[in-house]
Amino acid sequence: MTTATSTATATATTFKGAGRTGVPDLAERLAAVTQVAERHLDRNDRDATFPDEALAQLRDTRLLGLLVPKEEGGLGGTLGDLIEAGLVLGRTDMSLSMIFVMHCQQAEAVVRHAASPLREELIPLLAAGKLYLASVTTESGKGADLFKSEEPLHEADGTLEVDRAVPISTGGTSADGFLITMRSPYATADHHVSLVYAHRHQLDVQVVGGWSPLGMRATHSLPLKLSGRIPGHQVIGEHGAFHRIVQSVFGPLAHLGWSAAWLGTAAGALSRVLRLLRDPAGRKRFDLTSELLLTRLSRARQRLETVHALLRRTQELAESGTDWSVTSHQLLLNNLKITAAEECHAAVEELIDAVGLKHGYLQDSPTRLEKALRDLRSAVLNFSNDRLHLADGRLCLLDPDVRFH
Repeated sequence: MTTATSTATATATTFKGAGRTGVPDLAERLAAVTQVAERHLDRNDRDATFPDEALAQLRDTRLLGLLVPKEEGGLGGTLGDLIEAGLVLGRTDMSLSMIFVMHCQQAEAVVRHAASPLREELIPLLAAGKLYLASVTTESGKGADLFKSEEPLHEADGTLEVDRAVPISTGGTSADGFLITMRSPYATADHHVSLVYAHRHQLDVQVVGGWSPLGMRATHSLPLKLSGRIPGHQVIGEHGAFHRIVQSVFGPLAHLGWSAAWLGTAAGALSRVLRLLRDPAGRKRFDLTSELLLTRLSRARQRLETVHALLRRTQELAESGTDWSVTSHQLLLNNLKITAAEECHAAVEELIDAVGLKHGYLQDSPTRLEKALRDLRSAVLNFSNDRLHLADGRLCLLDPDVRFH
């Protein structure tokens, strides 16, 4: 899964953009996707298979082009639309929500940083829902450091040679194209990283392992081996300057999009529990006057309200054209991810304790708490909270006045 930045400087970035006034029928498009996803949810989780039927709906509804400006044929969605989509899809399936928000992260990188003629080739495909993008940023041996790559990109006769091992590739077996990080052909250090695009047909894509995780099973994040030659113009941004894309797009959209997916997952779990309790049959099984039950419901809601407030504050900052190099802004962005990962998981644990073994622990419960807990367990590991705490500790030392913005 794509990881986000925790340090370094960045330029001012706004996620409003020309023509982005929001998608008025977003709810209807999302409903079409979730209805299909719901029908295949149990199978995809049980068999750890990619939600191909839901992806087909994302294509048909043109939601894959959510962030492509309207004047270029896309839906012209805003950052708020992306967050809403993450929330709604997360209520049904966290894997699907993460797949979608990570695709949008890749699409935004193309919209902002791809140059001619690549941009003119990719934007119409994105707008039409014909291009599902997979991210290839993980490498064995480098941890989660996006600013570094040990995989060399070789240039010869106007082409670029891709030879890349990928330990985790979310949706890689279903992707139409890949955004791949590799060490620049002109690198003098391993932090000179390039981001390149490759069509699926330009690569030999080999599956080199299995995928049998605790949760997030439908992301189908198999290890791959990618090899092939691509035209030299298929670079996103400039050679060796991937750090700019991380700071302006990948980092903010990762933390905002992931947090929306996690919050949607936990909110969906709480909603299903409350419907169970309010159902006439549920009222007979549960003591709705129990102080312990009521307290646990309250705590779960409190955790989710905290995440929601932090998510909306960070969204507001991102939409304002913020400079992410400001220490307090970096801290806010990182703390959104940390808090969302911890609190959404903790809220589901509260709910499991509240309803007990039958409806909290068993797989066939309509609350789906067991699945939500497994999926949300990955949140603190997806760009480790421990790593972010270390970065934030260093950032704290740069802000002795403890300023909030």
